[in-house]
Amino acid sequence: MKQKLMNDIVQGMLPFLNNAQIERLQDVLLHVFWHYEICETTGEERKEEQDLVAMFLSAKRIEGCSEKSLKYYQSTIQAMLDKLEKEVKEIVTEDIRAYLTNYQKERHSSRVTIDNIRRILSSFFSWLEDEDYILKSPVRRIHKVKTASNIKETYSDETLELMRDSCSEIRDLAMIDLLASTGMRVGEMVLLNRKDIDFNERECIVFGKGDKERIVYFDARTKLHLQSYLCARTDSDVALFVSLKAPHSRMTIGGIETRLRELGKRLGVSKVHPHKFRRTLATMAIDKGMPIEQLQQLLGHKRIDTTLQYAMVKQSNVKLAHRKYIG
Repeated sequence: MKQKLMNDIVQGMLPFLNNAQIERLQDVLLHVFWHYEICETTGEERKEEQDLVAMFLSAKRIEGCSEKSLKYYQSTIQAMLDKLEKEVKEIVTEDIRAYLTNYQKERHSSRVTIDNIRRILSSFFSWLEDEDYILKSPVRRIHKVKTASNIKETYSDETLELMRDSCSEIRDLAMIDLLASTGMRVGEMVLLNRKDIDFNERECIVFGKGDKERIVYFDARTKLHLQSYLCARTDSDVALFVSLKAPHSRMTIGGIETRLRELGKRLGVSKVHPHKFRRTLATMAIDKGMPIEQLQQLLGHKRIDTTLQYAMVKQSNVKLAHRKYIG
């Protein structure tokens, strides 16, 4: 508790003193507090800590964060607080650095995971700083973790056709076609209802991250397979995709992922996942010359940097472009 009081005093004086004066102040405080016993009120501090986390999550909810993201934020922040066992206002940069280092060492986490944790903690402490609960975010001096730039796989045309030919259910064929031709997120697809599909214009409205709606488009083959699937259905559920067995309830993200994974195992195709269709469409669109701004709109990305991460430009096209524009 003594250290907390000293830290609070020093933090409050940081804008007004130079380094030498700060060091002298710390020495004086240490000497004065040596003669005193200070009681700690952990119950009240814990309540304040929880209140701050709850207020931060409320602020993120207003900004449009999904409940899934909010749960990830809460669990990440709470894990840090439980591990450090310090009041929020007491936490310093060295605490966060040590926490991230130990987390990676104990769990053998990737650099991407560690940077995600750093980013969430940075958002939390920056909010505390903006709201004047703390003077300065302890994460400010912890920079982005460098990660390896791995080229992620996409589906080849042959693999897509192999998956289509191997579908024993018209529903699975329609799902694959819709994912491949629209590039929509699987979370967007499970929310679709029958009435959302405009077969005349070959388009549908989906609700993306932050409840933002956008229009996505599908090709003629997808239209035919969707119509065949809907005509073959005997249930009255409003959902576009439902389970094969009664009571034919709306499919979940996990259900679609499992179905595709099983299809991949049967065909000997590794890493069959819904998101891979999205990355494949992005790469194909760039490869065929779609302007990056239009692809950003199609995929529903807020930042164009995200779109560039999805699209992998083929080296052969880089070579042709070099010859065309440079010589």
